[in-house]
Amino acid sequence: MKIGRDRVVCIDYTIRLASGQVVETSVGSEPLTYLQGRRQIVPGVEHAVDGLEAGASLEIVVPPDEAYGDRDPAGVFVVPRAAFPADEQVSAGMMFSAHRPDGKSLTFRVVEANDELVLVDTNHPLAGETLHISVVVHNVRLATPEELSHGRAQADAHAPQYLA
Repeated sequence: MKIGRDRVVCIDYTIRLASGQVVETSVGSEPLTYLQGRRQIVPGVEHAVDGLEAGASLEIVVPPDEAYGDRDPAGVFVVPRAAFPADEQVSAGMMFSAHRPDGKSLTFRVVEANDELVLVDTNHPLAGETLHISVVVHNVRLATPEELSHGRAQADAHAPQYLA
């Protein structure tokens, strides 16, 4: 069975920067299972694996516009330390989530912090990076009606077995 929209796909992947540094991998842990065509993985990978079958492997170079986008300088800004809970330690490298005035969730990383101000970065950590991604397709199957309804793959005993 070929990978196509609304198929449940199980892959192993490794993401490297141009320097060769591994930034993320599923190898040695649980493979990634997702619903193809639902924007659950970076677009460059989703496009590259479309039409492949179980057993396929590939190496792809994914530019920022097909991955996590370019870095947005406006995504780095200063907020008052008082915007954080008083009892919360705030230091460089910490990740936080907040809600914007429009109700959408916003995730950001602390770049610097002192007693009065906190410099935050809302860019994805891989924004602006060209990614070198290795992919191995393990399995492909049709999504269940429940998976289609929920818009995501279900990793449970009720899902049908994979079809090679």
